[in-house]
Amino acid sequence: MLRLAAQTLRHRTGGFLATFVALAGGVTVLTTCALLVESGWRHQGDPHRYGAAVAVVADRDLTVDGPTVLGETERTTVVLPEPVLALGAGAAFAGYAAAIVGFVVAGTVGLSVRHRRRDLALLRAVAATPGQVRAMLLAEVGLLALLAGAVGVPAGLLAARQVRDALVTRGFLPDDFAVRGGALSAAAVVVTVAVVAALSAWIAALRVTRIRPTEALGEAAVERATGGRARLVCGLACVAGALSLTVLTGATDGQTALGAAMGMLYLFVLGVALLAPWINQAAARLLGPVLRTVWGDSGYLAAANLRANARGTVAVLTALVLSVGLGGTVWFLQDNLERQTVVQSREGVLAQYVLTSGAGLPASAVAEARRVPGVVAATGVRRTSVVVPDRLEPQTVPAQGIDPLGADRTLDLRVRSGGLDALREDTVAVSTARADAAGWRLGDRARLWLGDGTPVTLRVVALYERGWGFGDVTLHRRTLDGHTVTGLDDRVLIRTAPDADAEAALAELARRHPGGQVMDTARLTGELAEDVAVSGWLNKMLVTVLVGYAVLAAADTLVMAALARTRELSLLRLVGVTRGQVKRMVHAEQAGLLGVALLIGAAIAAVTLTTIVRAVTGATVPHVPVTGWATLLGGTAALALLATVLPVARILRTAPVEGMGVRE
Repeated sequence: MLRLAAQTLRHRTGGFLATFVALAGGVTVLTTCALLVESGWRHQGDPHRYGAAVAVVADRDLTVDGPTVLGETERTTVVLPEPVLALGAGAAFAGYAAAIVGFVVAGTVGLSVRHRRRDLALLRAVAATPGQVRAMLLAEVGLLALLAGAVGVPAGLLAARQVRDALVTRGFLPDDFAVRGGALSAAAVVVTVAVVAALSAWIAALRVTRIRPTEALGEAAVERATGGRARLVCGLACVAGALSLTVLTGATDGQTALGAAMGMLYLFVLGVALLAPWINQAAARLLGPVLRTVWGDSGYLAAANLRANARGTVAVLTALVLSVGLGGTVWFLQDNLERQTVVQSREGVLAQYVLTSGAGLPASAVAEARRVPGVVAATGVRRTSVVVPDRLEPQTVPAQGIDPLGADRTLDLRVRSGGLDALREDTVAVSTARADAAGWRLGDRARLWLGDGTPVTLRVVALYERGWGFGDVTLHRRTLDGHTVTGLDDRVLIRTAPDADAEAALAELARRHPGGQVMDTARLTGELAEDVAVSGWLNKMLVTVLVGYAVLAAADTLVMAALARTRELSLLRLVGVTRGQVKRMVHAEQAGLLGVALLIGAAIAAVTLTTIVRAVTGATVPHVPVTGWATLLGGTAALALLATVLPVARILRTAPVEGMGVRE
């Protein structure tokens, strides 16, 4: 079987090249992710803060009791956020990447096998057993997976090193972080991709290897219109599950909402993939009059082809929907989060100046600032994170500790009930979104955990709206004493009288603190925007990789589908259809298929993006730049058309008689 598989690969380079590209790209992406995750596990940084200590005793995990269901208490373990530890984002991205690669590999391999139904049926007709046909397909997939591993693993190693350098340059990773290991990760990735590909090939060939050879030849000549009842039920179940997750996403926030939204996105795409035959048939019927009106007889042929080949274009529709849905959701989500953070911070800071120091500022700096002539208020701010309960599981959220004296003159958190003047060591102010998620109301006793894992129970004395710009939890600065790494403030917000000239005195105050400087708050907002953009760079880079791979897969499937139509298009030309009519027919088909894919993908992105933005930021309408949507939709459309027009042009340059002899 290995020899037969090798011969088949050599004589069918076109279809197998497309499959190889999908497999090699998937191996590259997953190898990069796996190497970074494995390197994170192996990383042992050089000691700095505790370098002179003989031993350090620390508990980095916190186990929290959740709700009790059927007499059993659910427990969740979270990593303590103080000090903040990196690479969990890397593992989460690896999970998303694995799901995308699984979609793409399954669709591409399945489409490749479907295009070979005639060959497989002929093998059955000349006495090949079903087991032999399946063994040949598995051998082919195994050889392709090995070739993809030989190319994808070195490419993944190179990409991992480049990503590591970029992350170190931007401060996401320490300088001593090194890419280590690789053998275990590479083997696991190649085996995983090979298993997914083999399973997809086996499922795609299941029908043609189960029925009698004569029936297989008959079915190979005519495409089955739609799938079976099980496929329809599973597709409807996926769509129903996605719709139910919209409710869950809207009822939560933070990481829970993000996780639910990604699950919703994948369920929508999977539902579209399963329901694609019925979607294509319905679209062909609805678009038939439009195609005939615009393209005439060619449009009539295009509508007939779309109806007849509804099942054959499943992989193409899925890849295009995945590209638009994933890109439109995750890319624009990052834009909304960045925008919300900057806007809330800019509008919520009332002070004109801010005193900062890379080494941190002691509490005495606030008292010194208040004594400067012309200063009417000064507020020390200490950034940290805390662990709070949620409806499903505890969440790590950003928090701040402040000196509440005069804070109403330097900060506007947009308090909706209560007030910051009641902030004490045993009280807390919470954002409205976090209060809703945790079930807290004004006056309630809120139980949470400080960054070092210390449990505290504090009375809620204020609810405010601008949690995205200032953190979901605001504590008295003394509540954090002894529970943060440095015990120092990150900045001091300073407000002066309108006619006061305090810049010189504030500059002198800054010189008394190592690395101290005074800047206007407009510059602080600008630096925040730069910091948010740097943080967003990581997410956008990851999104670009995933969307780029999905778009590559879409182009791959389009090229493969176009090349598989050589016999069909040649037959049309032999019965009198002109080359121009064939071109117009293909253009009409692509316009219909692409329009449906873009419409569904944009709808999925709109629902997912709107739901998660409302849950995370509170905004009812997400911010979506027109240029962004135009680039996403226009770029996908241009690539899809290019991936079809070029192969069809090549087919039409072949004489029809020669084209009829070409393998499918």
